[in-house]
Amino acid sequence: MKTALSIAGTDPSGGAGIQADLKTMTMNGVFAMSAITALVAQNTTGVREIVEMTPEFLGQQIDVVFEDIPPDAVKIGMVSSRGLIEVIAERLRFYQAKNIVVDPVMVATSGDRLICEEAVDTLKARLLPLAAVVTPNIPEAEILSGIAIHGKEDIEAAAKRINDAYNCAVLLKGGHNVNDANDFLYAGGEGQWFYGTRVHNPNTHGTGCTLSSAIASNLAKGFDLPESIRRAKAYLTGALGAMLDLGKGRGPMRHNFNLSGEFGEEAK
Repeated sequence: MKTALSIAGTDPSGGAGIQADLKTMTMNGVFAMSAITALVAQNTTGVREIVEMTPEFLGQQIDVVFEDIPPDAVKIGMVSSRGLIEVIAERLRFYQAKNIVVDPVMVATSGDRLICEEAVDTLKARLLPLAAVVTPNIPEAEILSGIAIHGKEDIEAAAKRINDAYNCAVLLKGGHNVNDANDFLYAGGEGQWFYGTRVHNPNTHGTGCTLSSAIASNLAKGFDLPESIRRAKAYLTGALGAMLDLGKGRGPMRHNFNLSGEFGEEAK
């Protein structure tokens, strides 16, 4: 059985972060492991508090995984400070980790900021050059590229600029566009659009975590990057299309959909 490691923060509500990553990896047929960067008190409505791991303890978590069950792919999600980013980069280089997927989580779906300003530059310099693919959404791509994104041409230009700057494939997610769910991959000097159908579901908490974890899972299983993206997008579309509602009518929690990937009546 192939293996995958998620390096990310937690989500007690189960819809994003480590919890979403482990569910997604399991549903995509790989053995899921984790190294926690931060304990995050959050749910679908917002982030209440963040307690970071120390860089030393995060490094030990990564060590015990690689020393025992070396992962076939690594997904990196929320990393909120420079020290944590530096230890991740150092350990992944040491172990010559492969199939690294970086989801540059900067702002939660609720709008809460999840990374300090100084850490953004460290993420650019230390993690992006290690990535097989980086998966920014439009606001994150604007920060990484310095390009204001208003349409298709801007998406293509931003993805190319990130690729040129950090020598990693870029999947720029178009989900922040109102009318589509199309994503653009720029890799090896060529661009490719992946077209999707927008699912009118208000429960989008954790979609970025889920997509990047599904991509990592498929890379771990030996699929190439374009096929891994196609399979991940199909998985996410199915999850959103299931239209699960877990909030039981309690105010804003009414729209709480945790993307476990368990579809069908029995999952409700």
